[in-house]
Amino acid sequence: MSAEASGSAAAEAPCLDVPKPSGLEPGSTAYGLKPLTPNSKYVKLNVGGSLHYTTLRTLTGQDTLLKAMFSGRAEVLTDAGGWVLIDRSGRHFGTILNYLRDGSVPLPESTRELGELLGEARYYLVQGLIEDCQLALQQKRQNLSPLCLIPMVTSPQEEQQLLASTSKPVVKLLHNRSNNKYSYTSTSDDNLLKNIELFDKLALRFHGRLLFLKDVLGDEICCWSFYGQGRKIAEVCCTSIVYATEKKQTKVEFPEARIFEETLNILIYETPRGPDPALLEATEGAAGGGGTGRGEDEENREHRVRRIHVRRHITHDERPHGQQIVFKD
Repeated sequence: MSAEASGSAAAEAPCLDVPKPSGLEPGSTAYGLKPLTPNSKYVKLNVGGSLHYTTLRTLTGQDTLLKAMFSGRAEVLTDAGGWVLIDRSGRHFGTILNYLRDGSVPLPESTRELGELLGEARYYLVQGLIEDCQLALQQKRQNLSPLCLIPMVTSPQEEQQLLASTSKPVVKLLHNRSNNKYSYTSTSDDNLLKNIELFDKLALRFHGRLLFLKDVLGDEICCWSFYGQGRKIAEVCCTSIVYATEKKQTKVEFPEARIFEETLNILIYETPRGPDPALLEATEGAAGGGGTGRGEDEENREHRVRRIHVRRHITHDERPHGQQIVFKD
């Protein structure tokens, strides 16, 4: 080969294709790997198959693992093509480099990708990016609404255990369509479904403040119960009996306004604040009077349960007009 050809080849050689240092063992070049000198200005990086091209200034600008690797404190290996080999996933390495260049980067929206980027930032010891990822993950956790979990009551003992173990007021819906010895009126199934749908809507709205329970094994067909501080405060029974000429029928009502009112009423039993006497007097219909007998009235109120039975023992049915109806008291 001529001297001119040799000079031309040397001029076209990559910046990182540095000579083999003296003292290298003869067998160490079998795989084409050789130590990188920190004199090169530009660096070609092969991170798990992902190729990147950057400068030593970017890599050594912050006190990170990359600075240690490219400032001579740690051995760095290159392949025959001059690419520096880093045995890590290259998926988020571009983001790492951009952070080292600019001091900030747009973070991924996905919680999973945020966690992956945090893991890479920890590996490369990029402290600022670690803090940004941790803050973003914390904000995502705070913004996420908790799961709306509704326990299904399977026994009275389980119900008592749930009531005793929570500090929240409790709303329980008992619905058991099969617990009926009569036929249903034409609107009963629709109203039963409306009660169940209202329970689901209330649970989605108030699950952070109230505990919602479902009971499908009780001895009622459709009944709402409201508990505060471990005791029953109110009950709304939505079933009634229709007396007709030939047979009796069971009717399910949908007292939406009453149910919603009782749900709001038990919010006053949220801990740590106890029941407000003024609200208790207003919602329970306590009569205002003098101081005589006041203590006894307060004590009785503690054990009082509002029971609302919607149109129980109705004296008509829903048969077409013209058929005979027997009225009974």
